[in-house]
Amino acid sequence: MSHDVPNRNWSYPTAIKFGVGRIKELADHAASVGLKKPLLVTDKALAALPITAQALDILDKAGLGRAVFSEVDPNPNEKNMADGIAVYKAGGHDGVICFGGGSALDLGKMIALMAGQKPKLSVWDLEDVDDWYTRADGDAIAPIIAVPTTAGTGSEVGRAGVLTNSETHKKKIIFHPNLMPKVTLCDPALTVGMPKFITAGTGMDALAHCLEAYCSPFYHPMSQGIALEGMRLVFENLPKAYAKPDDLQARAHMMSAAAMGAVAFQKGLGAIHSLSHPIGAVYGTHHGTTNAVVMPMVLDFNRKAIKDRLAAAAAYCGIKGGFKGFRARIMDLREELSIPENLTKLGVKNPDLDMLTAMALEDPSCGGNPIKMTKRNTRALFEACL
Repeated sequence: MSHDVPNRNWSYPTAIKFGVGRIKELADHAASVGLKKPLLVTDKALAALPITAQALDILDKAGLGRAVFSEVDPNPNEKNMADGIAVYKAGGHDGVICFGGGSALDLGKMIALMAGQKPKLSVWDLEDVDDWYTRADGDAIAPIIAVPTTAGTGSEVGRAGVLTNSETHKKKIIFHPNLMPKVTLCDPALTVGMPKFITAGTGMDALAHCLEAYCSPFYHPMSQGIALEGMRLVFENLPKAYAKPDDLQARAHMMSAAAMGAVAFQKGLGAIHSLSHPIGAVYGTHHGTTNAVVMPMVLDFNRKAIKDRLAAAAAYCGIKGGFKGFRARIMDLREELSIPENLTKLGVKNPDLDMLTAMALEDPSCGGNPIKMTKRNTRALFEACL
């Protein structure tokens, strides 16, 4: 019997402990996966904040120590990873607690991945290409617990991490099924103290994940439904969280939307991410903010292929006017959140466009874009974003 049904491999996330105040359970969950001496990986700014001290106190009180590694750059690289692995080995640690935003979560995963591998294996050998992940010893990957303190990246429910090559300035997606955290602890109260620009940028990152997954031409109806509801949650709750940081209801919905976005983008990403990855790698820009800057231009770029689909999304989200109304809502949201209007405001320069175009076309995200990306139209898209 003839048919057009595609073959696909689908994976959904781990055990998620969701709720206000559940950070108090951190030591219990660490012990439940066999950790006796975990290393908490966070970023430099977060390391000095009370929520990190609270987490370390909880671990210490339970006899799990208070070891922390925080030399994590905003766009973490292999040098950060090597430093973290050295600390991990020197301390005799047996697992990683990834505590923070996307940078800390991704780097913590990389430390857990590579600390136990054979010396000859490079992290770049495990890029998310074909079955490269089989080069790693899966049993040597340390247990991971994820505790997000932002609501955007969704790395807490993912099987990959993004690492920037410090020599080539290219971001690479490093994948292994065992990078999925054993337990993810989502406490919306941890996100209350975020600076407003981080609330905005991470929230727009969650929207970008849901939006690009929803528009991807690949077949994954479960992710499609999750992406649609994720967009609705962002539209309704990101302005509330931005305007009133202690709105725990809005914070909770945004934390859900972030995880939903990461689950949904199993279906695919697109030009938003293929542009923002090289920009972040070269200029050190905030990933979610960069996504927000290029988002309306990418919508225009893809309009022919996505206008009907986004009209349906607009109706579901209570937005009038079909594609135009959806785009207008994006523009209004960017204004509400004080997102820079173009890449020039982020410091991107026209002479770099040929280099950025080549990097964008090498990024795996471009393969999921509804309109095929070429050297010519991708450079024109960068120009439109300037």
